[in-house]
Amino acid sequence: MRAVENVGVVSAEVGPYRCGSGCPLLLIAGPCVIESEDFALRMADEIAKICGRLALAVVFKASFDKANRTSGDAFRGPGQEQGLAILDRVRRATGLPVTTDIHESCQAHPAGQVCDLLQIPAFLARQTDLLVAAAGTGRAVHVKKGQFMAPHDMRFVVQKLRQSGARSVLLGERGTFFGYGRLVNDMRGLVEMRGLGVPVVFDATHSVQQPGGLGHATGGQREMVEPLARAALAVGIDALFLETHPDPDHAPSDGPNMIPLPQLEPLLRRLLVLRKCVSELEAAEYHG
Repeated sequence: MRAVENVGVVSAEVGPYRCGSGCPLLLIAGPCVIESEDFALRMADEIAKICGRLALAVVFKASFDKANRTSGDAFRGPGQEQGLAILDRVRRATGLPVTTDIHESCQAHPAGQVCDLLQIPAFLARQTDLLVAAAGTGRAVHVKKGQFMAPHDMRFVVQKLRQSGARSVLLGERGTFFGYGRLVNDMRGLVEMRGLGVPVVFDATHSVQQPGGLGHATGGQREMVEPLARAALAVGIDALFLETHPDPDHAPSDGPNMIPLPQLEPLLRRLLVLRKCVSELEAAEYHG
């Protein structure tokens, strides 16, 4: 394992927020996929209200196309044109910054016209043309570490983005492939990626996926979301990614690992207690 570079963690601009060293925790939250305009607006409005009560900065997330579904017959979403139009209405109606994932270079520019943060899926973390196109939008870029990549190898991702003009880069952790049907989180990776000088996001819901666990679809263990999120907060992260749904057991995508919407606020309240303790500890260490 390579030594962690002692470069310090810088902050990134994500819409109206700053994320990184000395900044409040940033939440990226929403349903896995856009099911309809009404659904997205209702979800964003409820998430905005929850985070308003908690004084928590939040970016609304929903995918316009789930291009990596297990089955070719699975629901993928409304597509780029309609999906981005819906996200634009969400942004205007709620005032929340929005994000979505992009899978092809040609999607970067139109998504960048709407979204404050562009998300690169883990399977595509090394796709140079996609990274260059995302950087060219001038938007913040969140790249999820490939399940097949070592944390220190994400330095090349950061280099590609920086060299292409990206000023705000975030790296996400969502688990590593292992040999018994589930993803495993190496919490050391969070420290290593922070050592690259960029804010780090912990994706707590995708980390509990069980790839192919349902045969025709991905399974999950949503009861493990909170324990993993607690561990990540204790290690030190800058942002938390959570997918949520009013009725995840009947959601068209990633239901087994999404947090039921009624449980989101109590979960966040508990996690913010831990975040406060960690922040106070870090401040005490900084001041000697």
